[in-house]
Amino acid sequence: MPNRFSGSIITVVIATAGAVIAAPITQTQAQAPAATAQALKTPWGEPDLQGIWTDEADTPLQRPARYAEQEFFTPAQRAELDKERSEVLSSDKRGERGTELDLAGAYNSSFVSWKHVGVRTSLIVDPSNGRIPPLTPEAQKIAAADREYRLALLQATEACKTQAPICRGGKYDPTPSPRRTEPPPRYNTGGMNRNDGPEDSSLAERCLTAGLPQFGGGVGSFRRIVQTPGGIAIFYDVGQGQGWQRNIVMNGSPHLPADIRQWYGDSRGHWEGDTLVVDVTNFSPKTDFQGSRENLHLVERWMRTSPTTLEYRVTIEDPTVWTQPWTVVQEFTRQSDQENRFYMEPRCIEGNFGLPGLLHGRRMEDIAFAAGRGSDPATKNNIGGIGGFILQQDPLR
Repeated sequence: MPNRFSGSIITVVIATAGAVIAAPITQTQAQAPAATAQALKTPWGEPDLQGIWTDEADTPLQRPARYAEQEFFTPAQRAELDKERSEVLSSDKRGERGTELDLAGAYNSSFVSWKHVGVRTSLIVDPSNGRIPPLTPEAQKIAAADREYRLALLQATEACKTQAPICRGGKYDPTPSPRRTEPPPRYNTGGMNRNDGPEDSSLAERCLTAGLPQFGGGVGSFRRIVQTPGGIAIFYDVGQGQGWQRNIVMNGSPHLPADIRQWYGDSRGHWEGDTLVVDVTNFSPKTDFQGSRENLHLVERWMRTSPTTLEYRVTIEDPTVWTQPWTVVQEFTRQSDQENRFYMEPRCIEGNFGLPGLLHGRRMEDIAFAAGRGSDPATKNNIGGIGGFILQQDPLR
């Protein structure tokens, strides 16, 4: 059985025609700065957080139910999960020849790899159950309305006919829903089964990132921190070309006025001893993190825990969405500046030609159907769950 994990669990993310591939790096390439007090301070005397950092292990955001109140995996559990996940990635599960599942399955689990399982059972450390707190009643109504709308656009597709997971909670009706011409209940950030314009596509398909907070994924993500006297910048290398630059204001000035909203929020930082504390507000209503938008509030804490490790702790709150604040902790490992001195700027979905091509293809389907050729485009599933990535269930989640 092939081992689909890299030996050192350090990965570089490569975008190739929509597939995410994790290429291994040897452990000797990881940089280990000298363990001296001088090495952990900038020339102007601030704690030195600079460098290229990544999380080298895979930890789910929420704790799987079967681990209940167990905060850490045992070594035996980690070894077993690594074995199970390697077997999943070595398989090639496709549908019956000629079916939508077979024909639309551009990528399967053979095209990806995962990092080794981390020591924690969840990134969430508060609440103690490792789960996102319950939604408020109002947030539940908003989420239900959004889900109902998305299911209506899927009702005439094979996804609902076969009761695929993406249609869970919906029902099959061969007649396309009249709601197909309605605008979504709120600004769309996820994919929907309609391509009348670019904003019907997900943020990722539009080469936009979800923004903060950013916890990466099974194949990793990277941050490069650069400090100057009075300023800190972080570049996030995430997704498939959705990387972005973040600037943290360190001059003690207040947040922007409430009517000025930004995709990544407004970050105001200060030092508490050796810890960088960043308060983030003023998010745009067009961003979305687990259902939270313009009312999202983050308090981040970045702290160097050794010459080669960095702890990131963030408390997340939005009283309009969750019944209580919650906290996530990640540990990052320093990567080699020398080995990463050349950075190839990523390109999203084939240089951003993918989205115009997708829209053009949908219009050609509309024209053909109007001329009596082909099936009704409203009966096709274009948002995954059947097509696209055919990925088996991750045993870690």
